[in-house]
Amino acid sequence: MHHSSSCPVDGLLHLLPDRWSFLIVRDLFYGIRRFDALRTHLGISRKTLTMRLKQLEQAHILTRIPYQQRPLRHEYRLSGKGQALFPVIIAMANWGNRWLDHAPSLQLYHTPCRQPIEAPWICHHCRQPITPARITIKAGPGAEAEEIRALQQARHKSGAR
Repeated sequence: MHHSSSCPVDGLLHLLPDRWSFLIVRDLFYGIRRFDALRTHLGISRKTLTMRLKQLEQAHILTRIPYQQRPLRHEYRLSGKGQALFPVIIAMANWGNRWLDHAPSLQLYHTPCRQPIEAPWICHHCRQPITPARITIKAGPGAEAEEIRALQQARHKSGAR
């Protein structure tokens, strides 16, 4: 899966383009690894699940591992690249618990200390909270000059510093 934009958010949404992709990754974090268990838990059609699992495998988000030979059956596990999505899934769950118009359906807890998991965005260097007002956007090594100019122009037109 090749994508031309150098924006990391756009790139992620290209790899996980719909709700099913995110929900499959979420369920893999929950330990649901087999096709029928994923299908039942998600309420997804066999065809859609098959297509999404293949896309996630091609994107190296997950790997297929045989667990039975006759008939051949596989379970799905997150790759290192897929496991790195954990903070994204936690942030989405926390946002949904806070802002959607219903009581939280699931809450995640840190097993050792039994406290709710939150996604505190704290600078690892100075330990200060990270907020949108306290970030600076700079071009990274993969940035395209045209995209940077367009972002700077859009921010300037919006009155951002």
